[in-house]
Amino acid sequence: MMRRRTTLLASCTALALALGATACGGGPVAAGGGGKSLSGQTITVAGVWSGSEQKNFQKVLDAFTEKTGAKTQFMSTGDNVSTVVGSKIEGGNAPDVVMVPQVGVLQQFAKEGWLKPLSKTTEQSVDSNYASVWKNYGSVDGTLYGLYFKAAHKSTVWYSPDALDQAGVKPPTTYDAMLKAGHTVSESGLAAFSVAGQDGWTLTDWFENIYLSQAGPEKYDALAAHKIKWTDPTVVEALTTLGKLFKDKQLIAGGRKEALNTDFPGSVEKVFGPKPEAGMVYEGDFVAGVAKDQFGKKIGEDANFFPFPAVGGGKAPVVSGGDAAVVLKDGKNQKAAMQFLEYLATPEASAVWAKAGGFLSPNKKLDLSSYGDDVTRETAKSLVAAGDSVRFDMSDQAPAAFGGTKGAGEWKLLQDFLRDPSDPKGTAAKLESAAAKAYQG
Repeated sequence: MMRRRTTLLASCTALALALGATACGGGPVAAGGGGKSLSGQTITVAGVWSGSEQKNFQKVLDAFTEKTGAKTQFMSTGDNVSTVVGSKIEGGNAPDVVMVPQVGVLQQFAKEGWLKPLSKTTEQSVDSNYASVWKNYGSVDGTLYGLYFKAAHKSTVWYSPDALDQAGVKPPTTYDAMLKAGHTVSESGLAAFSVAGQDGWTLTDWFENIYLSQAGPEKYDALAAHKIKWTDPTVVEALTTLGKLFKDKQLIAGGRKEALNTDFPGSVEKVFGPKPEAGMVYEGDFVAGVAKDQFGKKIGEDANFFPFPAVGGGKAPVVSGGDAAVVLKDGKNQKAAMQFLEYLATPEASAVWAKAGGFLSPNKKLDLSSYGDDVTRETAKSLVAAGDSVRFDMSDQAPAAFGGTKGAGEWKLLQDFLRDPSDPKGTAAKLESAAAKAYQG
């Protein structure tokens, strides 16, 4: 450990000398070489964020302004990024930078010829500061177009310590033990799980964790690339495993019907709001942001998580998601946009949001002490430690028509499965026919 640290410091000093930097902690000095080099310029940044996430990203934008003099404008796209950005480009009104939440959408943008390759400076930062898996997910045909600024750890089950204590339950380490613990919780008066069935993406996350653990990483990659069909026995098996939870009236707050009317923030409220209805909610690390900002919970005390448990004989999964910054060719201000991405690649930019909370960075150089609480620090550590074994959210790797559109494809078919989980085989066949169509397009 000691040796690694000294080599890191040595290379850090060399870098500092090369850049004429005074400190190493913040990475390269001002994007674009210091001073208010971009005064009078404005960049437009589009992303899915709203509410507290948008507010916290604004702090990063403000820090960039402080550093370079460039003004920034944020535009919230809502969930259908590809549609919104596509119509902006057609209207001659393209943003400069888009924070893309799906690998499939990034690939689609690159194939449409909408993206500019990232600068050498950004690429060097990615090579030295990130596990190579993040570069792969940001590249199309060997060219780097996307910088993963914000990551999500999507293998975290959040719970109310009070609810589990009251039921005398310890955080489980296998899926079967989790369902068993769920029964014990529901016998003590609260439902076990709050499920956000109104948002189809949460159901894809449930499926992916089960699939990655049960079928293993090679099958996961093959299904993500549609090299095996959704009718494969491993898919039917994972749906059957998920169906065990969906079928069980005791386990889901308000039953399946209510789950289908619960959106993601609502599912967090059912566990951490003023009138708790459930003891646990499965979703990514960003649950903590909602529990803290909207319901005043102290992370680590009133809200905690356990890793998504291993299924069958598999390993506990680490599924990730993330938002990649890309630069559009049609944006009015590419030079400033490129400098903005060079800034986002530094640990200094990540530290701004890390302090505000509800954020994880895949950047290995970000000091873990930048995070505001121990629980987030643990999640960040686990994500970085997973290195190249991290698997990116599968639905986010799919074409948007299958994996990223409200009321269509995988989102809709898993909602139908939640409504009636009795036929995993039939669901697998429907998923295959929707996937076959989307992957051809």
